[in-house]
Amino acid sequence: MPLLYRATAALLAILSNPIQGQHLPGTPGAERYENASAPADLQSPRPIEGVDTVFLEEMTWMEVRDALKAGKANVIIPTGGIEQNGPYVALGKHNLVLRQDCEAIARRLGNTLVAPVVPFVPEGHYHPKTHHLRYPGTISVTEETFERLLTDIATSFQVHRFENIFLLGDSGDNQFGMEQVAKKLSAAWSDHPSRIHYIHEYYDPSAIRHWLEERGIHEVDEGLHDRFRYAAQIATLDPRHLRINPRRRAGLTSINGVSLLPLEKTKAIGWQLIDFIAQRTALAIERRIR
Repeated sequence: MPLLYRATAALLAILSNPIQGQHLPGTPGAERYENASAPADLQSPRPIEGVDTVFLEEMTWMEVRDALKAGKANVIIPTGGIEQNGPYVALGKHNLVLRQDCEAIARRLGNTLVAPVVPFVPEGHYHPKTHHLRYPGTISVTEETFERLLTDIATSFQVHRFENIFLLGDSGDNQFGMEQVAKKLSAAWSDHPSRIHYIHEYYDPSAIRHWLEERGIHEVDEGLHDRFRYAAQIATLDPRHLRINPRRRAGLTSINGVSLLPLEKTKAIGWQLIDFIAQRTALAIERRIR
């Protein structure tokens, strides 16, 4: 996660450039990029075998280059958040489940990579503090910053000629900005082979609620900005992010009236839920690019 945040922070640092973060010859800062060291031959053969991952940040540039040549020409840009999630769940809840979901989606599609999760999203106003920003630890950016950040990230993939760029997010506050960026860049790229798509089907709380209710899981909202869905998925990753042991000691191992124990049962539901989300999202993506 620290690598993810450093990479995103570096992108935020260039947002003041009005040309979507691109340094053109003759503009301030251009010499830093023109003089940077780089391999003399971008077609150099890879000296070692690659790794089995769909996550861009875990790949070398040669592995990405060769993945593109092999047909992995699509990329997912996920947006999450750093926000309060009640007294039990870590601030990065959305980012944690996005990595799980997006890996499952990419592997189901077979021709898709996953960009680092964008953790900095609109979470409320600063003065006065509103929404999630009222709670310590929440990080918020303006809608303008969020959209410019997504624009620059997507443009990075466009210049490398990824065929399809998918925007999807695990928080309601992210949806408007992603949709706007997809609309604007679709118009701007009308003569370019790259296409950008906002995948609204990924974020569908009602579909997930219905899926859980079919399995006998009925929640009564306790007003904690926390759901069993997130507990189940995070349990498969690391129950410490749910503070499961302190909750056991305090007798607080339920959320919205649904027990998290036995934990193995909750984990099993979490894995099934990841598969459900990946299947419906992959189908939506496939329909979009036919």
